[in-house]
Amino acid sequence: MTTPVKPTDADETTTLRGFLAHFRAVVRSQCEGLDADQLDTPLPPTTMTLGGLLKHLAYVEQWWFSCVLHGEEPSGIWADVDWSADEDWDWHSASEDSPVELLTLFDAEVAAADLALDRALAVGGLDQLAAVQRRGRGISLRYILVHMIEEYARHAGHGDLLRENVDGTTGL
Repeated sequence: MTTPVKPTDADETTTLRGFLAHFRAVVRSQCEGLDADQLDTPLPPTTMTLGGLLKHLAYVEQWWFSCVLHGEEPSGIWADVDWSADEDWDWHSASEDSPVELLTLFDAEVAAADLALDRALAVGGLDQLAAVQRRGRGISLRYILVHMIEEYARHAGHGDLLRENVDGTTGL
């Protein structure tokens, strides 16, 4: 998979989407070609794994672009999660999923998030407010995009360390 080039001279929306696409591809590449045991390998003392990271980011895609931005209820595997029983279910349950299932889930949630983003951009710009407030305050689509870039960049750093621990691969 080729990592998208981050735009250097585009408008704000294209730049933000480009950075998000870049970091999505980085995280996905950190997980490609690994078997179930490798995706479930932590780097102590953390219990974080690449599989958990991938599933967490799949959830975050739906949460921010469907649930928060458009006010939709969680769907698919997220609809019936008892988050009060395990607030890190996305991280912990990944060990039960195959590499194909994890990558397919991630790809599907990214594609759905892009469609949700397209839908929002068709009716307004980056200043439009999400359907759901955060801590009693409105949040803009711009905030959501910047937050998602931040989320991915942070986790891409985790992914670098986790992947190097698994097989010595660096620089993905």
